[in-house]
Amino acid sequence: MKISYTKSNILRGAIIYSAGDTIASLLLDEFMWSRFFGMIFIGATVYAFEIPNYFHWIDKKTKTLSGILKTLTKTALAILYFNPIWIARHLFFIKLFSGHLQDISTNLLIVAFWSFLVNIPISFVANYIIQNKFHLKWRFLASAIFSGLMAIYYAFSENIFN
Repeated sequence: MKISYTKSNILRGAIIYSAGDTIASLLLDEFMWSRFFGMIFIGATVYAFEIPNYFHWIDKKTKTLSGILKTLTKTALAILYFNPIWIARHLFFIKLFSGHLQDISTNLLIVAFWSFLVNIPISFVANYIIQNKFHLKWRFLASAIFSGLMAIYYAFSENIFN
């Protein structure tokens, strides 16, 4: 499989993920420059690298499928990627870049689990559209926009599910 890490995805990841988290941090009165720059870094590196490559892998794995089986498999694989561990990692990054190391615990997994579970209906619809209606070239952008919106939800989820 060809590995992709492009300038456009780096820029998109940096801008969109940090924008979503900045909105959340402003709404929660938790804005910090270290968090802002940290999320720029994570969006431009971790997310800009792994998400487009995972989406490429989904296409490769579902190439031989067709119809509803292909559609549902692509959607399910995308949902499985953005699982409670992914959400907990995102919350970990928020705590890390906010300097709240004392708040990093297994409790993040519990918050992430409930956040994931409650979000499944929305995530299903969004990932169905992203995986099945967008060309591979545009999926990271679409997913980043959705994830940027979800970053607001994830930031609030700690208050909701904690």
